[in-house]
Amino acid sequence: MGIRLLGGDCRSVLATLPAESVHCVVTSPPYFGLRDYGVAGQIGVESTPPEYIAALVDVFREVRRILRSDGTLWLNIGDSYNAYNGNRGASRSLSARADAARDLIGRRGLVAPALKQKDLIGVPWMLAFALRDEGWYLRSDIVWSKPNPMPESVTDRPTKAHEYLFLLTKRTRYYYDAHKLGKRSVWEVATEPCHDSHFATYPTALVERCITAGCPVGGTVLDPFAGAGTTGLVADRLGRNAVLIELNPAYVDLAGRRIVGDAPLFAAVEKTQPNSIENVLHSASK
Repeated sequence: MGIRLLGGDCRSVLATLPAESVHCVVTSPPYFGLRDYGVAGQIGVESTPPEYIAALVDVFREVRRILRSDGTLWLNIGDSYNAYNGNRGASRSLSARADAARDLIGRRGLVAPALKQKDLIGVPWMLAFALRDEGWYLRSDIVWSKPNPMPESVTDRPTKAHEYLFLLTKRTRYYYDAHKLGKRSVWEVATEPCHDSHFATYPTALVERCITAGCPVGGTVLDPFAGAGTTGLVADRLGRNAVLIELNPAYVDLAGRRIVGDAPLFAAVEKTQPNSIENVLHSASK
């Protein structure tokens, strides 16, 4: 199987890829306001939720063009709480942004002005409905139940122990292997530690369910927010090709190391810069 790692901003890279060239998309975009990865052009540090949603809608508009007519999109997305926007922005470190938030409370507005402080924003459903308005078919909301959630310091609400995974399609009929999922919409999948320097990696077992149900053997899986390369690693294990796009050069290298390290005798990983992407993808998608 072939794994292609393409470095660059997914909004630019996706525009170079051939239409209807991948069978399935499995991805988890950077969550709104959660982390600053220190890379210009990153998604997730927008000032408001609508700006964040608009940026992702632009990305998935191109993803829809690249996805085959019978393809599926499996989208993992987490939520955020409404807070003051003094701690937002790509130019600050995480600690500096937290300090700034404490100083600026009362002097700068909330991230979501229509909501109250501490309200759950509802980012996953905002994105799901925006994509539906763009023409995607919103086929299922899947609850990823975490038996080992990350501990939280809050004492006035339950600890968050789930995230959403949305199944979206281009058409009313599409490739879907129901036998791989047991036909249930709550998946209990434990989180997995990542020993490398990447904060947010979804577990291989979660990705495995999506790929086996949504991509035929020998098909191609796309992840426009590759991060540490988990989608490509699982695709390689399952006998699928993968096209991975990642903005941060350090994570491109990390993903390559993880995939090769997982199957050192068999995994073939090719890292490609944007100026030679089109030819590489054409051969990978056949």
